[in-house]
Amino acid sequence: MTEQHSPQPAHQFERGTDGPKVVLVGVDGSESSLRAAAYAGGLARRQHALLAVVYVQPVLAAGAALGAPVAETTDAIAEDLVAQIREATERTRGIFDVRWEFHTFRGDPYGGLVKAADRLKADAVVVGASEQAGHRIVGSVAVRLVKAGRWPVTVVP
Repeated sequence: MTEQHSPQPAHQFERGTDGPKVVLVGVDGSESSLRAAAYAGGLARRQHALLAVVYVQPVLAAGAALGAPVAETTDAIAEDLVAQIREATERTRGIFDVRWEFHTFRGDPYGGLVKAADRLKADAVVVGASEQAGHRIVGSVAVRLVKAGRWPVTVVP
């Protein structure tokens, strides 16, 4: 009797097979995004996953046209976020070790997080609840991510 084996397919990325390997969290310096980062850090630690901290730098064409130093401002926010994350990591070293990376993307928050999740092959996305009243009508980034249905999304209040 001859056994036939089909050739092994090329390795393809597969979500959710053994728990998350990459937990992505969107941060923007708001209180809810920092709570989301803490929650995502705990999830990544418990799952032995990589914590991908993502800041989406807004592209404000109107502000740039008026001469506003938009790029410098968003770069400063990104640098401040990295400093806060490093400080928190140092405070918990030896107690809560977690592997993490910081990434910046440019664009609108939703588009930037989608691009980041795709490029980093995120298994889970964590974001803070919107703190802006207008988002109750128009829809927040979190709601749009959930509706996209591409990743498990956790919204932290």
